Amino acid sequence: MIFQSDSFVVSFIKDQIAEFKFTVPGSVNKLSQQTLNDCLEAIKELRQRDDIKGMVFTSDKDHFIVGADIFEFLPTFQRPEQELVSWIKNATDVFDALEDLPFPTISAINGMALGGGCEWVLATDFRVGSSKAKIGLPETKLGIMPGFGGTVRLPRIIGADNAMTWITTGQENRANDALKVGALDAVVADDALVDACINMLEQAIAGKLDWQKRRATKQAPLKMNKVEQGMSFAMAEGMVMGKTKGHYPAPVLAVKTIKEAANMSRDEAMAVENANFAKLAKTNEAAALTGIFLNDQFIKGKAKKQAKGSSVSINQAAVLGAGIMGGGIAYQSAYKGTPIVMKDINQDALDLGMGEAAKLLGKKVKRGHMNMDKMVGVLGKIKPTLNNADVQSADIVVEAVVENPKVKKAVLSDLEKTLGDNAVLTSNTSTIRIDELATALEKPEKFCGMHFFNPVPKMPLVEVIRGEKTSEDTVNAVVDYALKLGKSPIVVNDCPGFFVNRVLFPYFAGFSKMVSEGISFAKIDKVMENVFGWPMGPAYLLDVVGIDTAFHCTGVMAEGFPERMARQEKDPVAVFAEAKRYGQKNGKGFYSYAPDRRGRLKKSHDDEALKLLSTLSDSEKDVDKQEMIDRCMVPMINEVLLCLQENIIASPQEADMALVYGIGFPPFRGGVFRYLDQVGLANFVATADKYAHLGAIYQVSDQTRQWAEQGRVFYQVEGQ
Repeated sequence: MIFQSDSFVVSFIKDQIAEFKFTVPGSVNKLSQQTLNDCLEAIKELRQRDDIKGMVFTSDKDHFIVGADIFEFLPTFQRPEQELVSWIKNATDVFDALEDLPFPTISAINGMALGGGCEWVLATDFRVGSSKAKIGLPETKLGIMPGFGGTVRLPRIIGADNAMTWITTGQENRANDALKVGALDAVVADDALVDACINMLEQAIAGKLDWQKRRATKQAPLKMNKVEQGMSFAMAEGMVMGKTKGHYPAPVLAVKTIKEAANMSRDEAMAVENANFAKLAKTNEAAALTGIFLNDQFIKGKAKKQAKGSSVSINQAAVLGAGIMGGGIAYQSAYKGTPIVMKDINQDALDLGMGEAAKLLGKKVKRGHMNMDKMVGVLGKIKPTLNNADVQSADIVVEAVVENPKVKKAVLSDLEKTLGDNAVLTSNTSTIRIDELATALEKPEKFCGMHFFNPVPKMPLVEVIRGEKTSEDTVNAVVDYALKLGKSPIVVNDCPGFFVNRVLFPYFAGFSKMVSEGISFAKIDKVMENVFGWPMGPAYLLDVVGIDTAFHCTGVMAEGFPERMARQEKDPVAVFAEAKRYGQKNGKGFYSYAPDRRGRLKKSHDDEALKLLSTLSDSEKDVDKQEMIDRCMVPMINEVLLCLQENIIASPQEADMALVYGIGFPPFRGGVFRYLDQVGLANFVATADKYAHLGAIYQVSDQTRQWAEQGRVFYQVEGQ
């Protein structure tokens, strides 16, 4: 034994070659402040020894190092900026000391080396990955940037262009992809990883591999002339601004950091990184994005606990309806390993559902993420059928037929009679109350809602809707199945529209009222996308959802909440529905649609749409950008607050994640409650009061007003 701490053990693995094995307590290795301090002490001692000629860094777990301990470091971000600079410099000094060890070093990367873990391996002279290795710098996804030398070392190892792509996207890179750009020196089988590293170290010790030259390259300016630098950084800045629209400062500042430090030595470049990291850590965007990370951990932890409480073993699933949603559910279930029966009354629908599954899997094969044998195996887990008897053995059934309460009740009632006593029955309804559907069932305690979002393979959220008579065991079983599907389940209580659609339709109502006054829907879309940050403006989103679907849902919401959500007299959605302009599904709605070269639907201006809308108002009207934002967002935020107050949603964390994962609420704003904390609840109430004359959806509740007077905040300072 050479050195030991709670986080690692250093010992000889072979003559004059030491192994530095990370053994951080817990299921994964993370870099805490204590771990970094211990590492620095160990490195100081190791560089004094003359019996070590080389060192390999390994892990005792399935992954190398998954990153820094964000729960520990987040409170540090509350310090003044200058204190943050000193703190981050102390951390980067550890990585510099690692890089300066007087003998060659190598990282044996099994599994993930992300964030600080990636920066650790970049500080070593060589890097070998197992076939399962993934490395990357995901910090920009948290609103910050690499702070342990990532912006300095990565460009000097794989080139500035590749490094800027890795850092600005935050992507995880598979072993072979990392090998292609030079981030890894070799990729070997898992069981050969450590031996391969020892062999490479022996070559370095013998002088056959020039480790000093590799190290010197990392510590020198970038090998790019002024012309190359000008072209590379200008292109990167343009691409990043184009994608972020200025809403995400982290990737922008990361590029500027690499650019500013391009002609500097390591120590000079590190000082630039330290300063810019501290700037980002103090931004609202960093608070929002790290908040999303923490909220994601919160909802996953809660879901796992609920799933453990289930008494139902889900080994076989079934879905009724092979349409877009049903087919997507069947694909997702099979892909994630749970066999599923896909039942429909129409053979053409079954063929379409199987074809869509084969298409999605084919794309994975084409990208090299799956081989043909696995594709065939996944398709084999989907059993298309016209026969009701094939559904009888299912442990869980998802009903995904037409959004009509009479049809759904009839289907659910017939199905219940054929299922086993322990089987769980769910409905993928998007607005119809679970309690209403449950009236058709003899065992309502075994029934709840399971609301998926389209497209199922891409959208992470599943709303699990608890009815008045739904048992906790049923809820737990559905949460368990959602987790098996790789989804993020959030349990909500029953009401029209549940949580996500209930808060979405007041947003649409605020938009529709503006359009009926003669305000351009295209201008509103641009403001809500480019200024507020939605991926799609309300008109575009209505076209994607389907105007006919939206019109139907508007009726359901009006019946459920007649005071706030009654149908408007002059409603653009109603006008388009009557004209059979259903949006993307038939190529015409607020915009017209046609496939581009890649087959993706591209929207364009449509004079016919403007002509129809002109019947709603006598003249065009213009308002400023902030009014457009307020009139869309105030109704949504009011409804979100009501859902918390009425216990439809259990916590701000779950509400914010449902909005981000379900409808694309701008992540850099963190969700409605994070947004309210940043603007101040009292300021929101004052804004809402400006528009209270427009109707009930703009009028805040007494509870909201009381919270504002009390100075209520929904998250603590550290983001929890």
